Amino acid sequence: MNTLTAPLNNLQRELLKVCSVDIDDQELLEIKNLLSQFFANRLVKEASKVWKERGYTNETIDTLINDENQ
Repeated sequence: MNTLTAPLNNLQRELLKVCSVDIDDQELLEIKNLLSQFFANRLVKEASKVWKERGYTNETIDTLINDENQ
């Protein structure tokens, strides 16, 4: 049996409340996909913010990708 060594964060606590009923495998898959989409969108927004702050262009990224020292 696994023992928790750290308290649950707010997301974990809320998910436990919301998911306190059994759901079928298809619904579980849908929820996983929703969560994946949420976190992917959050990542894209943050990456876009950094991209804009640093003044990156497509050429900048091409240079980084093709840099032999990377």
